[in-house]
Amino acid sequence: MSTFTELLCLERGSATWPDELSRIDGPPERLWLRGELGILARRPRVAVVGTRGPSPYGEAQAARFAREIARAGAVVVSGLARGIDQAAHQAALDAGGATIGVLGSAVDRPWPDGPVARRVAERGLLLSEYQPGTDPRPHHFPLRNRLISGLCAGVLVVEAAAASGSLITARWAADQGRLVWAIPGRVDHPLSRGTHKLLREGAQLVETPEEVLREVLGGVGPERQPSDAAQGEVAPTEPGASILRALVGETLDASEIAARVGYDPAEVLAALVELELADRVARGPGGLYRRRTT
Repeated sequence: MSTFTELLCLERGSATWPDELSRIDGPPERLWLRGELGILARRPRVAVVGTRGPSPYGEAQAARFAREIARAGAVVVSGLARGIDQAAHQAALDAGGATIGVLGSAVDRPWPDGPVARRVAERGLLLSEYQPGTDPRPHHFPLRNRLISGLCAGVLVVEAAAASGSLITARWAADQGRLVWAIPGRVDHPLSRGTHKLLREGAQLVETPEEVLREVLGGVGPERQPSDAAQGEVAPTEPGASILRALVGETLDASEIAARVGYDPAEVLAALVELELADRVARGPGGLYRRRTT
């Protein structure tokens, strides 16, 4: 049975509010939604973003990654912009998967309007922090990028110029403790400059969708086996496996991890030591743990 709705407003703190957005800087007070409401409850979510004027290579890679991410059961999130964003939304829907378009305008005035926006509204989900009737404004788009990254376990940048708005999304993601991936491009192409800049700054280089899925799904998707085992690595036992899942897109201390996974703090600390020795997690300043991305 479809849960399609023309318009719904969610207040922060409500039962269906995405908790990830309560933990970012400048959390929105409310969200307006249009489309398949059940998609908002699905996880994990992966952002696929990039330039509005991609090369054929960039557009093909956006579709390739989004299609496989959606087929594995993750939700593809993007900003509905022309180019990479729309290629990702379309590929996710073509694969029979779920997608969320985060807008810099109201959901009743999606920008850019057109067939892709209507298709996402009908088969995916449109989301905005701007009240109905709000037209797009230049300053809305850098702000909406914090919601794109905030909703997701990680952000994949496919193709971006040196001053691309996609780099803003990637920086929001890094500040929020999310994973950041970038696809390399030709060294002489201007649309590679942004992604290569991210790689120099510490983003993870990815060449296949499986590398992204390994991080957000533990390497397990439909008809998939754990990729770590395929590479000869031993999959962690409990509570280590639960800890790794809790750290997807998060940076937490030991007590926060224990509260999330439901294990005794002493067991969690012992498992964290084992994961750190195995290079599965890294401990930073203040005793904050994060998953390693390599």
